[in-house]
Amino acid sequence: MDITIAYTFLPQTDPDAALGFYRDTLGFEVRNDVGYSGMRWLTVGPPNQPQTAVVLHPPAVDPGITEQERETILDLIAKGTYGAALTLATDDLQGVFDKLQAAGAEVIQEPMDQPYGVRDCAFRDPTGNLLRINQTP
Repeated sequence: MDITIAYTFLPQTDPDAALGFYRDTLGFEVRNDVGYSGMRWLTVGPPNQPQTAVVLHPPAVDPGITEQERETILDLIAKGTYGAALTLATDDLQGVFDKLQAAGAEVIQEPMDQPYGVRDCAFRDPTGNLLRINQTP
């Protein structure tokens, strides 16, 4: 069986801030920028991985969600506890960490060796999504 990851979805509450973070700070390329009914979806991805993309979407816009559920989701996102996460990998963990920190990204964990064999760090994007970055072995 040959299965690959094509898209993953992360909520974004401010498309311009998300674009600035993923394009300008992380260096992802913009693959799609779509507006519909006053909302905006962005598709970004690493330039060296054209087959893999992250869709940054407006949260809580599903038709079956009640207004109370929508408010709860937005509150959880604002607190950084919504549960959306993405793990990235690099061969220069310290360099990526320094760049994100200098750009003002919210540091959750500085680079460290984990007891389960990974060296990583963690940040939150402008919406509050957790980004873990692993050092490529």
